[in-house]
Amino acid sequence: MILLLSGTSDARRLAARLAREGVPAIASLAGATKEPFPLGLPTRHGGFGGAEGFAAYLDRERITAVIDATHPFAARITARTHAVCRARGVPLLRLERAGWTPEPAWTWVADEAEAMRLLPPDSVVFLATGRQSLPAWAGLRAARVHLRVIDPPAESFPFPGGPIVARPPFDRAAESALFRDLGVTHLVAKDSGAADARPKLDAARDLGIEVILLRRPLPPEGLHTVATVEEALAWALPFRSATPTFRA
Repeated sequence: MILLLSGTSDARRLAARLAREGVPAIASLAGATKEPFPLGLPTRHGGFGGAEGFAAYLDRERITAVIDATHPFAARITARTHAVCRARGVPLLRLERAGWTPEPAWTWVADEAEAMRLLPPDSVVFLATGRQSLPAWAGLRAARVHLRVIDPPAESFPFPGGPIVARPPFDRAAESALFRDLGVTHLVAKDSGAADARPKLDAARDLGIEVILLRRPLPPEGLHTVATVEEALAWALPFRSATPTFRA
């Protein structure tokens, strides 16, 4: 049984391929989105309870391999998964799509703090960094701030502006219209590399909006990583007939 740690469009595509190929697998979602897209595999929701809980789950469900297809910025999940699987001898693959090819007009930063230093106080900022990133922007000073989210934040929005509740995919024309309506001067996004996230960058270029991109966190040393669903599927196919080998 393969455990597929999900939460990305690549994970959805891989789940569908695993089901079609008859690879025994169960998907896992952290529960950050209230109504996630169905994955086509049996799916568990919520956290594991830290490293110990994750290790116990691998034993209890007799997991023979793990594919980590979480977001490129889910650094804590990836680090924990790598450490537990390495300690227990469970094969692990990281599916992480390539990042975007840099453009000369983009400004790259290491984190939110560096980004905030680049944003002038009269800016109108569109944050495409996710609802869970909101605490990291606590020191942001701007004329208005808009944060795109799938589910409305439970807490009150701390900036002039407000959240934009919408579910992807988004097309280039709609992104351009939204940015014009809001008067956006700066777009801040993560280097997700996702095709369905690219239109906002193209719209920003069309409108002359400044783009600030957060660099990806470094992966754990020695983590076996592939960039495509096809590569991940090829790695998973031999586990159709595998039997559990790790200790209880």
